[in-house]
Amino acid sequence: MPVARDVVGTAAGSSLTDRYVLRQRVGSDQGAGAEFWRAEDTVLRRPVAITVLRRLPADDRSDDPEGAARAGEMVVRALRSGCFEHSGSARLLDVLAPGSEGLPEDVLGAAVAEWVPGRSLTEVVSGGPIRALRAARMVEPLAAAATEAHQQGLVLGCDHPQRIRITPDGRAQLAFLLPRPSVSASDDVRGLGAILYTLLTRRWPLSVADAARAELVAAERTPSGRLRTPSSLRPGVPLELDTLCVGALGHGDGAGRVHTAAAVHRMLTEILAEEDEAALFPPLRDGTASEPDDVWQDEDRVPDARRDPVRRRNLMVGLAVLGVGVLIVLGYLGVQLGSLFGEGRGAPPVVVGSGPPGASAPAQPGASAPVTNASLSVYDPNGDGDNVGTVSRATDGDPNTVWKTQEYRQQLPALKPGIGLMASFVSTEQLSDLVIDSNSPGTVVEVRSAPTPDADFGLTVPITTVTLQQGRTTVPLTQSQPTQHLLLWITKLGGGEGNYVSEIGEVTFDRASP
Repeated sequence: MPVARDVVGTAAGSSLTDRYVLRQRVGSDQGAGAEFWRAEDTVLRRPVAITVLRRLPADDRSDDPEGAARAGEMVVRALRSGCFEHSGSARLLDVLAPGSEGLPEDVLGAAVAEWVPGRSLTEVVSGGPIRALRAARMVEPLAAAATEAHQQGLVLGCDHPQRIRITPDGRAQLAFLLPRPSVSASDDVRGLGAILYTLLTRRWPLSVADAARAELVAAERTPSGRLRTPSSLRPGVPLELDTLCVGALGHGDGAGRVHTAAAVHRMLTEILAEEDEAALFPPLRDGTASEPDDVWQDEDRVPDARRDPVRRRNLMVGLAVLGVGVLIVLGYLGVQLGSLFGEGRGAPPVVVGSGPPGASAPAQPGASAPVTNASLSVYDPNGDGDNVGTVSRATDGDPNTVWKTQEYRQQLPALKPGIGLMASFVSTEQLSDLVIDSNSPGTVVEVRSAPTPDADFGLTVPITTVTLQQGRTTVPLTQSQPTQHLLLWITKLGGGEGNYVSEIGEVTFDRASP
């Protein structure tokens, strides 16, 4: 396919439909006539990933001289997959069809997806091959996404190295959409095998041209033309992963061939299920250094605690605390034994919790007290956060100063699943209720506990859901567990008719009485 020339329409700083600004080109798929860009959504002020379909130089020998028919077919396929959502694939946000207003003349269409944070496949393997089981864990969610897509009659197009990114928590995700029109489900299977092969060997086993564009080394082959197995390049790769790589890439013989993404996902799941059992035994040497959280460490990496002054000091402090604890326990036992043998002789026994004769009864537990050390931050895992600079107004004690979301033309979750406020306390608190003062009736808020302020949404635990009334809305939390971080996750905005927005004037938290 002819290579498209770089022109102003797809240079850094170019604008698509007066909304998206191209910032950094991160790759290209010449087979699809596509470029991959990190861009900015200037309306919602968040990073996005855009796959741009370029107009090709005219070729009279082709039935599609400039690629217009190809681009139209790819855009139609993208529109059909608009409802597909999975953690192994970036979510489609917008499709720019050919001829859209504000689209540069040399651009035939584009797909806008949420930006996948993390690193490219090339960056991940640049420091060396990945531990075998960790590589399997990276590919598993992408295999699950391909399985679900194929069940819906869709394809991902994960057979190109620059379409894949690895998230900070170690998950391979399809980051750039719009696969080539010729891509089929079998190409996705080969792509899954290629990604696993690259993580294990640092070599891309499919297109040599794609490997060069991604700055990866092309996979080596035997004199007979067969692909070299991962275990032949890196001792210690488990036989199961070795067989899976070769079978998914289509180089297995007979029963060794892997034909479906579901089979890839099932095999990866079974391999990972055995990881805990395998952790009881020293791992085989596979050329990678042990990691800090590994049970088994390399001998040359185990620190000598005898020469570490910090560890010695911590040990001495621990022994001192232990000694004090032993003395307290022994003293308590001595007092109890003395009172036991001395009962009936001397002063009357002291009953714990009672006062002297004639003293008044102890005070009963009082009403719940407000938590005064709460801080708020905007929680938005799919963007940069709405009005981060004014979030402190929701805890300043003045209901007339408000924090509010951006104004959206569509109701949630059309553009994002939700918008949240993360409340953090100095220490773990058992709450009795919270009160939200708002002038946005109809706003729906999920109250969820979180392990950390920036935890993935999947790690938060739902407690209750409430629809805000005009003014103050009290949310009972008597059945909740103690927590240090509480997420107020807005799933439905107030307003309507193309102007959806919610505002919160004040949030207060009440500590449960002892």
